[in-house]
Amino acid sequence: MSRKVVLYYFNGRGKMESVRWLLAAAGVEFDEVFLTKREQFEKLLNDGALMFQQVPLVEMDGLQLVQSRAILNYIAGKYNLYGKDLKERAMIDMYAEGANDLMEMIIMLPFIPPENKQKQLDNVEGKAKERFFPVFEKALANSQFLVGNQLSRADVHVLEATLMLQEVFPTILSTFPKLQAFQASMKALPTISKFLQPGSARKPPPDEVYIKTVKEVLSHMFK
Repeated sequence: MSRKVVLYYFNGRGKMESVRWLLAAAGVEFDEVFLTKREQFEKLLNDGALMFQQVPLVEMDGLQLVQSRAILNYIAGKYNLYGKDLKERAMIDMYAEGANDLMEMIIMLPFIPPENKQKQLDNVEGKAKERFFPVFEKALANSQFLVGNQLSRADVHVLEATLMLQEVFPTILSTFPKLQAFQASMKALPTISKFLQPGSARKPPPDEVYIKTVKEVLSHMFK
């Protein structure tokens, strides 16, 4: 197994994008193997690399890591992005899960039938502005970071989530000044600034090629 971190997923965002964000924020370089054919997925299955028969898969430190939260927790723990104690870790997890709930709704948008898409868009926007953003705004009232006095995985995930939402709803942060300031300070961090530049491993919003590839590789899930 390679000593370098290797990500196995599609050439698109999905559940791997938060992993890319977190590794980038930690300043960790990684390689990617893009799944484009069903046969690649089946080989990973036959090789025993996918514990629960699903991706994402991350190879690092001699481990084959699956399950998104487990992967993110491992990276956060290794690179000091997981707070200073159990209480901070619990808060980081709560904020991170909130950001993940938002991103899950956005990730599923391309796979929703066109006739249901507007309803889902309204649902996402409403929940973001009424349920999630007020929580983040309050947490940032007197601090640059969501938890404690240093960068954590929660900050990285909330930045990713807000940027994703702005792609769909450009003015969604207009009534959340603390989140706007948070975005600006996060974007100024050297590792994150680098990840936001053209040519980085950051993936664009999903297009028809990505959707078609996912459906072909994971054909058993779309029957």
